[in-house]
Amino acid sequence: MRHVDYTPLYRSTVGFDRLFSLLDGVGQSEQANSYPPYNIERTGENAYRITMAVAGFSDEELSIEAREHVLTIKGERAPEDEDTTQYLHRGIAKRAFERRFQLADHVEVRAANLKNGLLHIDLVREIPEAMKPRRIAIATDVAAEQKAIEGQLN
Repeated sequence: MRHVDYTPLYRSTVGFDRLFSLLDGVGQSEQANSYPPYNIERTGENAYRITMAVAGFSDEELSIEAREHVLTIKGERAPEDEDTTQYLHRGIAKRAFERRFQLADHVEVRAANLKNGLLHIDLVREIPEAMKPRRIAIATDVAAEQKAIEGQLN
């Protein structure tokens, strides 16, 4: 993948550093890491859900952290006694993982639950009232229209 130089945009924009770093990092490390599989779905106009397949992990072995527009999900399995178990085939992954998701502004984690080996994380975007679009009423100056200058002819 080729590298794009965002230097000209830095000269004419303020506060978009995070966006440029996101664009710079697209497709670099995420292509190699596909474990665990996950879905991202839109459940409403401002609601989202991340569903991650974490078969074999208990809720004590999973951690979810949201900090500075990044949602981090970690899974670390407790060590098992390998000496007593003899596997003929081992298809269930036991490896630890860390998956990061970039969150847009005003996106917050609402809830997380683990059911049937699927971790569901519900997110919602709550835009503050001050940032929502609002309709501005246009006032007409009725008094100015009525003050027409009348000239008297002599």
